[in-house]
Amino acid sequence: MVIVACTPDSEGLGRRLAENLQARRVAVESRAFPDGESYLRFADVLENQDLVVVHSCFPQQDKRLMELLFMLDAAKELGAKRTIAVVPYLAYARQDRRFRPGEVVSNTSVGKLLGAVGTDTLLTVDVHKEESLKAFKIRTINVSAMPLLAEYLKSLNLFQPYILAPDKGAADHARLVASILGTDYTYFEKHRDRVTGQVVTAGKDVELDGRDAVILDDIISTGTTIANVARIAKSNGARKIIAACTHALLVGNAEETMKRGGVASVIGTDTIPGVVSKISVATAVAGSLRQLM
Repeated sequence: MVIVACTPDSEGLGRRLAENLQARRVAVESRAFPDGESYLRFADVLENQDLVVVHSCFPQQDKRLMELLFMLDAAKELGAKRTIAVVPYLAYARQDRRFRPGEVVSNTSVGKLLGAVGTDTLLTVDVHKEESLKAFKIRTINVSAMPLLAEYLKSLNLFQPYILAPDKGAADHARLVASILGTDYTYFEKHRDRVTGQVVTAGKDVELDGRDAVILDDIISTGTTIANVARIAKSNGARKIIAACTHALLVGNAEETMKRGGVASVIGTDTIPGVVSKISVATAVAGSLRQLM
């Protein structure tokens, strides 16, 4: 029997996932001690159950990652037959290699930790680079939310939409969404200073006169890159500019940064709950989980 457990931070997605799977949902008591340490308790028996733990590791990443490890470890101690970690936003996935000498490759460390607590399968959504999961010694599944984003964009009745990827890494996402919408796509060249973190986006001659532009990426963090592309799109004649992503982190003044760049609205999914989380990934995640059952 499959049961679904989630902390309050991921309660919305956890509830929708349990409904899709027609699975029993187990409450997880969660609170913080006065010093900030986490208290967690499964409010049901886990023995001989296949347990799906839904817990997205968005900021505060360190705290949520530790809570995930605590739950997965305790689940095996409490007799769960199999533990499946559904981590829609996987923290530290972007640091998947040593860009500068001496750097910590935190993606690999996260994989080792998940393996150490006996995790049987990790399921994530639009991990930054799918090849980064090859460093994990446990079974991994990467679910794409791009078809869901494409269907939502269809419902907006955009005028001759042009899909723009802010860098080459997002080009495959843009290609997929454009193919579903039956429209054009392109990608820009982005250069990041590995010391200062400053991002520069190279201009590109793309005909957008009177068309709506959709800037598409897996993650929107500070919004700086999206704003850079939006300014280029605006200068090339875009009528309206929308930013769409799977993981809307929206750190600090990200929304204002993008708005100043010319972005009219931002669309995200419930991998990270928030006001821009218009789309649920529950159906896509449930479809992949059914193949494991």
